[in-house]
Order: sequence, then C-alpha cells, then structure tokens
Amino acid sequence: MANALSVVKAAYEAFGRGDIAAILDLVADNGDWEMLGPPAIPYTGQRNNKDDVARFFAEVGEADDIQLFEPREFIEAGEHVTVLGFERFMARAEGKLVETEWIHVFTVQGGKITRWRGCYDTAARFV
Repeated sequence: MANALSVVKAAYEAFGRGDIAAILDLVADNGDWEMLGPPAIPYTGQRNNKDDVARFFAEVGEADDIQLFEPREFIEAGEHVTVLGFERFMARAEGKLVETEWIHVFTVQGGKITRWRGCYDTAARFV
C-alpha cells in the first residue's frame, strides 16, 4: 500500500499533466474536500464525493487561468501531509493576475485521500 506522501505527490504530478481522472482515482468515494474562502470564488466550499471533487477542478479551470503552480515543501506526519506552495493565475472574472502562496492539508487512509483542505490569500484576487 502506498504511503501518504507518495499518494499526495502522485496527485500533484497528475495535476501538473492535467490528468484530473488520475487525481479522482486517488480520492476516496466519500472524501471530505474543502477549499476555504469567500463564496465569491466559485470553487470554494465543501465537497463530499468524487463527483463534487471533479466539479471543483472544473470550476477552478473556469475561474482561473493557472500560469504557475508549484508545490514547494511536503511535510509528512503519518497519514497527514501538509504541502506549502506557490501559484500564479489570472482570475478571469476580476481580470487580475494573482500571485500567492498556498497551503494544502491532506489526510490519506488506505491509499486514498479522505480529507483535503486548501487555502491561499483570497483577498489578493480582490484588491
């Protein structure tokens, strides 16, 4: 069975090549997935299953033109992995280039992502 860190790294590798199906294969059927932030950002909020997570990725793609996405540091603690990274994207609705650091926190059990929390400086897209 894959350890938590290898599952998380596989998810980022899949994202880097645009393979959302591969990410969904790593997500538990009833995963707990939440992007923290205001409702003005279409992809924030709670997701509870693979269909919801697939919709999350579709909404990210519709809302933001991601130009740079870099996971920079992986911190593993058993079944939990925290990833620190950086992103540059064009927020389409606001017509604004945003550069921000982000934090993603994963829980992996049985080789599947059972919980994910994401956050970045959401105020940066509105100021």
